[in-house]
Amino acid sequence: MISNRASEALAGGSLIRKMFDEGARMRRELGSDRVYDFSLGNPDLPPPGLVASAIRELAFDPPPDLHFYMNNAGHEAVRSAIARRIARRTGLPVAASRVLMTSGAAAGLNAALRVLLDPGDEVLVLAPYFVEYPAYIRNHGGQPVIVPCDPETFLPDPGRIAAAMTPRTRVLLLNSPNNPSGVIYPAPVLVSVRDALARRGEELGTRVTVLSDEPYADIVYDGRTVPETLSIFTDMILCTSYSKSLALPGERIGYAVVHPGAEDGDRLFAAMVQAHRSLGFVNAPATFQRVIQRVYDALDALPDGAAGEGGALVDVRRYEVRRNRLHGILTEAGFECRLPEGALYLFPRAMIADDVAFAMACTKEGILLVPGSGFGMPGFVRLAFCVDEGMIERSREAFLRVGRTFGTR
Repeated sequence: MISNRASEALAGGSLIRKMFDEGARMRRELGSDRVYDFSLGNPDLPPPGLVASAIRELAFDPPPDLHFYMNNAGHEAVRSAIARRIARRTGLPVAASRVLMTSGAAAGLNAALRVLLDPGDEVLVLAPYFVEYPAYIRNHGGQPVIVPCDPETFLPDPGRIAAAMTPRTRVLLLNSPNNPSGVIYPAPVLVSVRDALARRGEELGTRVTVLSDEPYADIVYDGRTVPETLSIFTDMILCTSYSKSLALPGERIGYAVVHPGAEDGDRLFAAMVQAHRSLGFVNAPATFQRVIQRVYDALDALPDGAAGEGGALVDVRRYEVRRNRLHGILTEAGFECRLPEGALYLFPRAMIADDVAFAMACTKEGILLVPGSGFGMPGFVRLAFCVDEGMIERSREAFLRVGRTFGTR
């Protein structure tokens, strides 16, 4: 009844969703207070105040065309607002004509891959990576080529990237801050990656487009900032969403930007608009395009640096508190774990070599985490800390029991 490709996809599935479903079963059997579910990166904080205000305004005083179709690229006003903000950040002449409103970052990534790949073309994917990337690439006939990052720092290795390139390489897929490692790729590393792509591309007679997935760019800790990839790469497309920065994961609203200096950029952008439509997204959600526009209008009225205090971004400080507490519990239990610089995840080493077996062993203590194998990095496990602080505290004894069981301390 269904295709072989669909059958294979079902058999593989997502380890994240499998653990999430396992959590639902465990909660039914054990009770919610005895299950510690760190499997899914589902932001649990409420949307910021400016978002709530914009939703109320649109609900009680809607413009006549609120629910109408619009240009498939999105409403001009919100695209212009996004372009202005990017131009201020980067100094680049970004215009609305290069901004595509998308149904989340995933839609932008799929639209970009649709227009960049012919069957058999290759996409370099840095491991660890978001679990859906290989599926997105195969959706459009591409072949994912996994390039491991340094297992100690989780940073890209420009030499490995160059060595993985072939005449069929068309795309390098970046994700910083990274899901699952929480690492921010520093600007000098990205510059080295850019130079390695250029040198090897010239040898091979090929040109690689950088596709940068950045939904966590505003979720950073300890006063850090994320390098502007648009200021480093030229042949690139940036995709992002408001799922994390505005706590709107279920609303599926984001955007893609084609660099103003990208080769054949106008045609690339036009093709992405067409792909976003033909893939069935048609246009990004109309109401939430207006919400984003009103949030940006309100942001423009705030003093510089007042975004968080003015209710324009989710309260990152609460995530930072959770990160610190869960990291402290894990290290107390004997886990080897870097403190993430951004995103919503801890990515410690599993206490045994088999990360899948370790994750299953943790379920015996009511702990749900995701094996690193699903992210292309066996030997590690991922824990999402966008969860209730009370659950983090209750999980301590369970993690300590895991540590004692596996004899680390």
